[in-house]
Amino acid sequence: MATTSIKGKRVAFLATDGVEEVEYTEPRKAVESAGGTAELISIKTGDIQAVNHMDKAGTYAVDKQVKDANPEEYDALVLPGGVANPDFLRTDPDAVRFVRDFFAAGKPVAAICHGPWTLIEAGVVDGRTLTSWPSLRTDLANAGATWVDEQVYVDSGLVTSRKPDDLPAFCDKMLEEIAEGAHEKQKV
Repeated sequence: MATTSIKGKRVAFLATDGVEEVEYTEPRKAVESAGGTAELISIKTGDIQAVNHMDKAGTYAVDKQVKDANPEEYDALVLPGGVANPDFLRTDPDAVRFVRDFFAAGKPVAAICHGPWTLIEAGVVDGRTLTSWPSLRTDLANAGATWVDEQVYVDSGLVTSRKPDDLPAFCDKMLEEIAEGAHEKQKV
């Protein structure tokens, strides 16, 4: 992992039941190790159930419900994957608005695996280049994005990766973009 410092930065992790555990825990550890503050935002209160592929894994306490979260209070957004997690998020109007607001402000957003499904619903991928779990390729193309098969891809503050094996590169680039701050080209 890089030694990028993001001291004083607040990072929202938007996730719910079905989040791929390692895609939540590793980026969160990276943020905290780099001096940032991580907060778990969800569509529900209480705990969320993480998975390891399709098997139940740990549970994690939600810091704030998305309907009560203000994107202005955060410096960046992370969207972990898992198949069910982004599928639930993209059907929640408050979650979709939350994501869209980060792009409107030009703030860094990092999404891994199936996480870009929520980006598609938020209408923020048209004209962008990104990567994801391969099964999202057609969905992203239909939403106007260019899909690439790369370990990590950065497009003006938008960091994307394909799968858990890509986490070291994903976390490094995520921290770099958070440290850089807002990107004018990120705005939609």
